[in-house]
Amino acid sequence: MIRYPALLQPGDRIGVTSPSSGVPADLTPRFEFCVSYLRSRGYDVVVGSCMDGSGVVSAPAADRAAELTAMMTDPTIRAIIPPWGGELAIELFPHLDFSALATDSPPWLIGYSDLSTLLLPLTCLTGVATLHGQNLMDTPLQVPSPLLPWLSVVTGAPLVQGPSTLHKPQGFLDWVGDPELTEYPLTLPGTWSLLDPSTGPLGARGRLIGGCIETVSILAGTPFGSLSSFAAAHAPEGLIVYLEAAEDNALNIARSLWRLRLAGWFDHANAILIGRTNAPASGSFTQVDAVRSALGDLGLPIVLDVDCGHVAPHLALVNGALTEVVVDGSLKEIRQTLA
Repeated sequence: MIRYPALLQPGDRIGVTSPSSGVPADLTPRFEFCVSYLRSRGYDVVVGSCMDGSGVVSAPAADRAAELTAMMTDPTIRAIIPPWGGELAIELFPHLDFSALATDSPPWLIGYSDLSTLLLPLTCLTGVATLHGQNLMDTPLQVPSPLLPWLSVVTGAPLVQGPSTLHKPQGFLDWVGDPELTEYPLTLPGTWSLLDPSTGPLGARGRLIGGCIETVSILAGTPFGSLSSFAAAHAPEGLIVYLEAAEDNALNIARSLWRLRLAGWFDHANAILIGRTNAPASGSFTQVDAVRSALGDLGLPIVLDVDCGHVAPHLALVNGALTEVVVDGSLKEIRQTLA
């Protein structure tokens, strides 16, 4: 049975810590603006001490794990949102007791990219739902309908979303020049499509689980990343697996997808969602070729260019939620139920 954190109410406390990368000095104004944004909406925001952005990680692994654990087990904290992902959240694993994080009233743990290294095992091992969506530094940016920002999810909005018709071009937003930026530059058109159109129209149902390919693939074959165990314990309906490539070239992504396949990640899948990506091709071998190489012969419907990765805007996806995905002509929709 999946356990869902309580919905946020005005006055609730939100914790901010950096389990992976911290905030560089030149982006401190942006960070402070994002914290102020949450406070202006009536939340009590507490910022941890693991925030140093001068190196690859915000603090030693033991300190990052201790601060995350303290926030996850603090009954006054109802949500935790890091500034962003990073590179080495995996370093926390020797210092984390995931079962201890599954308290009677767990907070929402929110983020994407390297944060999915923590989101996925927390849901798989404990049955506690986590939220894959915007991180703190993105939070003030407006999310176009029919997508939802994470704040809407944790405050009880109906979880019915669809594709964005426009997407952000490659490159970083200028948060140094404009730390109070609230709009994405969405200029590139596109929508979801099926890898194999003959598998449509698609109507699939299952428990949602997934994350960033480069980081969650590390978990394949370990106790922290057994989707077969998750399905057996929590998903008799089967799974909807979502994955997205951040930056690895297409050949590396193909190998990572094969690792997931051989570890049984798709054995209980009813559909696979692949995120829109700006990750590079490998010569003439494209990111779509990578998906087709590893997953194309599974006999499963595979949806491409889903808004679940490093190309903004972002869907809010609840790991563990009972989910229906529809791709039927012009009707493209993802419905999540917290049940």
